[in-house]
Amino acid sequence: MLRKVLHQSLPFNRRIATAGSAAPPWLSSSFSSSSISIDRSGLYNPPDHSHHPTSDSELVKHLKGIIKFRGGPISLGEYMSEVLTNPKAGYYINRDVFGAEGDFITSPEVSQMFGEMVGVWVMCLWEQMGQPQRVNLVELGPGRGTLMADLLRGASKFKNFVESLHVHLVECSPALQKLQHQKLKCIDDENAAQDADKRTVSSLVGTPVSWHATLEQVPSGSPTIIIAHEFFDALPVHQFQKASRGWCEKMVDVAEDSSSFHFVLSPHPTPTTLYLLKRCKWAATEEIAKLDQIEVCPKAMELSQDIAERISSDGGGALIIDYGSDGVISDSLQAIRKHKFVNLLDDPGSADISAYVDFASIKHSAEEASGEVSVHGPITQSQFLGSLGINFRVESLLQNCTEEQAESLRTGYWRLVGDGEAPFWEGPDEGAPIGMGTRYKAMAIVNKKQGVPVPFQ
Repeated sequence: MLRKVLHQSLPFNRRIATAGSAAPPWLSSSFSSSSISIDRSGLYNPPDHSHHPTSDSELVKHLKGIIKFRGGPISLGEYMSEVLTNPKAGYYINRDVFGAEGDFITSPEVSQMFGEMVGVWVMCLWEQMGQPQRVNLVELGPGRGTLMADLLRGASKFKNFVESLHVHLVECSPALQKLQHQKLKCIDDENAAQDADKRTVSSLVGTPVSWHATLEQVPSGSPTIIIAHEFFDALPVHQFQKASRGWCEKMVDVAEDSSSFHFVLSPHPTPTTLYLLKRCKWAATEEIAKLDQIEVCPKAMELSQDIAERISSDGGGALIIDYGSDGVISDSLQAIRKHKFVNLLDDPGSADISAYVDFASIKHSAEEASGEVSVHGPITQSQFLGSLGINFRVESLLQNCTEEQAESLRTGYWRLVGDGEAPFWEGPDEGAPIGMGTRYKAMAIVNKKQGVPVPFQ
């Protein structure tokens, strides 16, 4: 699902630290019970009964109900998870949030060349794997299905490759599943026996397609290639803030007037503290000491381990493309509505929430999970696409197109590989598009048997 090329520049003034190795000696003592004074004055519990009418949305009522049931605030990670993927009212569940009419634009929506270049990478890895006759091609959070559709179209001439594929889309949104079904021009086998699994095939290349709620549901046993484009940045993050009593987790509570939400600090260590300790173990002590706030993503660490274990047992690799940093993240959480930044706690469920990806924690988690995998990168998206031949592809497309199409191709090319505003762009009022070439990074996790994947040599 996810993410964003705004019509304006994303803020990149966050304080980022470089990954290291030593664990900070002060961290464990900061969490000892003897050094923490519990201060509950900043916490608020809504009253048990209220007879005043409310215009709260169903999601807001749900969040307030959770806080009331718990008798206190919830973590920022739980808040983010509910806002984005609540089964009834989550941001991603019942709507199309992509494109100019949505809240943000992703690389596949910018140009067909992005999906085509990712397809080149997948085919190269397939070659390195020895051209297996059956491959599970998995995409995590496929959005509208644009990337996969462009990948399959671009690879359609390579019959042995496309005939080896079984596409697996990991998607929790019913609304987006329908869009993916349409984009891939899927045909359902209506003649299948009632006790047999319904077979769905993409008519683009005749490849079978299946949908799953989680990666764990994708069948194992076959070599697997995983694509995670703008997926990790939508996983729930937790934030910790340095206080006089040590590192405290930032929580979400109901404000005193019961009409809105506000942030408070946890009075004592939380379960997520274990992930904070692990993340700090991988970083240099002096870098951690400079920070007043640290962001960790337990789900990203767990998913990285799951990917590494799957690749270790079945063979294959994973490609992760997202915006982020190769080091500790301080404070990057942001909410976006209609291509503009909004308050994180304002009207939950109406805006997308995302955070920078901590590529260093992905690398450490994958390597810790299995000694059979190797991690490569991150490199910039510009380096990744350039090495795979996007320059030659745009030149080829420009030879047979109208002037209007040529302008669209040049603009799309710049947004994918450029850095800063496109010099030839005469855009709408919201400003020129900003190049994604250096802000977005690419990382690969592969089975060591395959060797080093392109273009990470």
